[in-house]
Amino acid sequence: MATIRRRKAAENIWWVLLFLYNAMPASFPQYVTEAITGPLPDPPGIKLKKEGVSVKHPVVFVPGIVTGGLELWEGHHCADGLFRKRLWGGTFGEVYKRPFCWMKHMSLDNETGLDPSGIRVRPVTGLVAADYFAPGYFVWAVLIANLARVGYEEKNMYMAAYDWRISFQNTEVRDQTLSRIKSNIELMVATNGGNKAVILPHSMGVLYFLHFMKWVEAPAPMGGGGGPDWCAKHIKAVMNIGGPFLGVPKAVAGLFSSEAKDVAVARAIAPGFLDNDIFRLQTLQHAMKMTRTWDSTMSMIPKGGDTIWGAHNWSPEDCYNLKESQRNNDTQISSEERIEKLSSQSKSAHYGKMISFGKDVADAHSSEIERIDFRDAIKGNNIANSTCRDVWTEYHDMGIEGIRAVADYKVYTAEEVVDLLHFVAPKMMKRGSAHFSFGIADNLDDPMYNHYKYWSNPLETKLPNAPDMEIFSLYGVGIPTERAYVYKLSPAAECYIPFQIDTKANDEENCLKDGVYSVDGDETVPVLSAGFMCAKGWRGKTRFNPSGIRTYIREYDHSPPSNLLEGRGTQSGAHVDIMGNFALIEDVLRVATGASGKDLGGDQVHSDIFKWSEKINLRL
Repeated sequence: MATIRRRKAAENIWWVLLFLYNAMPASFPQYVTEAITGPLPDPPGIKLKKEGVSVKHPVVFVPGIVTGGLELWEGHHCADGLFRKRLWGGTFGEVYKRPFCWMKHMSLDNETGLDPSGIRVRPVTGLVAADYFAPGYFVWAVLIANLARVGYEEKNMYMAAYDWRISFQNTEVRDQTLSRIKSNIELMVATNGGNKAVILPHSMGVLYFLHFMKWVEAPAPMGGGGGPDWCAKHIKAVMNIGGPFLGVPKAVAGLFSSEAKDVAVARAIAPGFLDNDIFRLQTLQHAMKMTRTWDSTMSMIPKGGDTIWGAHNWSPEDCYNLKESQRNNDTQISSEERIEKLSSQSKSAHYGKMISFGKDVADAHSSEIERIDFRDAIKGNNIANSTCRDVWTEYHDMGIEGIRAVADYKVYTAEEVVDLLHFVAPKMMKRGSAHFSFGIADNLDDPMYNHYKYWSNPLETKLPNAPDMEIFSLYGVGIPTERAYVYKLSPAAECYIPFQIDTKANDEENCLKDGVYSVDGDETVPVLSAGFMCAKGWRGKTRFNPSGIRTYIREYDHSPPSNLLEGRGTQSGAHVDIMGNFALIEDVLRVATGASGKDLGGDQVHSDIFKWSEKINLRL
């Protein structure tokens, strides 16, 4: 009886709390926050409206990987009742209700990189495609709301939604997405008094729009036939947010072992759970099987090889204490003082070794490491082909000999990582190599660079001939961001992914924690990748920027919310949360309503991006 009474009392308390939550005024969290921290600043839209700022340039949003909604248009029997329901984004209800059916429909054909037979999954259209990723988790919503406060509406805002799973050129082949973006920009410019568009790409959308700028001016049938002055006529500015211009090491870990820092830590906390055979879980294997069919992921493999990312014994970046960095966010010191202080704390690290098998290898000089070349290794048969068909990955064709050869090579730089991925995932990389390239062009006038596979690599293509256009790189700093990894062989390599991050590898002195070396960045994109092109590669007239388009870097120091009621905060520098950063939103609104990069104050830098860029010996 006592137990029943306690249960009823708990239920009554629950219902009372639920009633109070629903009856609570929407302004209550703000009231409590202001009581704790003082009055909140006006949102940027209200601030600029008070200044008399209003609509001028049409705005185009280009979402990144995974943040755009995808819906079902045709499916197999297991997907009955899901026509035009979201398979990606929204509540993700189908992941829990019918996970294997969901994975089948989210996967692409492993040969073509396009739709499997009998399945059509297509991007959601309109602003709702990427305003929220899931209920309550904004992506573009806060920025859209602030633009609306100064007069913007759907006639002068456009979400350039695309299927982020497929290669950039294939979005045109299958869906004519690039043509639709071209037509919409032309229409918006024509119906907004001839005012050129301001483009806002985020994350992988930055690479997608680089591809678009080459495609739109290239002659048909490979390109859009807009002519060499299309960008000059239609684009005022490209304000890249969290752009992985030169790729991200995180993509390497994802493609190599279907994990990154967070997954590796979860695996260490709950050993065996993510790899468990029980109830056919095998989460990481299923994730790898699905994501290795998404050709777009290969666009984020690090570009520029050892010239950009460093070699065995050097890297452009230094290691410094990011906790100290965050303490130095104090507004009492200037950016110059902060950079000088952090530089004095710098320590040598081994970031050029993007993958090391063992911490001892990561620490060693290249002259001390004995390696056996994996490229000519003979791959053996693996029993996994017959016992683990449901979670088949290309590792199951390697055999123990091939797996051992990868570990015996011991260390991989950015250039060697590309060879590694060709060895462990030849089918995936064969598709990817037809659409993406990761090098540095010797001669950009060589006709070979007219091919679309080079268009999303800023080191293998030229910016448009548009001297009045501006290019911004807006990104967060002050958050540990993945840069290199210490790996080990998995203890069970038959039906499992044979490699995993070694979470026991730690060295705080050299920014190594749980098997991951970290640098300054936005938690996903290192500063080097986000900032180098605007700091050096495109700065002034260079062979990558022959018309001298003006470039600006705007860094936003990460400051987490002071309490839970602030949600994700208004000063975040994190890769997605920065979309709600008031300072970034104000910069975007000012440019959209007519300001230039000079009007914003030019560069705003908190990191060592200019110092690191100068260490890179790249012919400009």
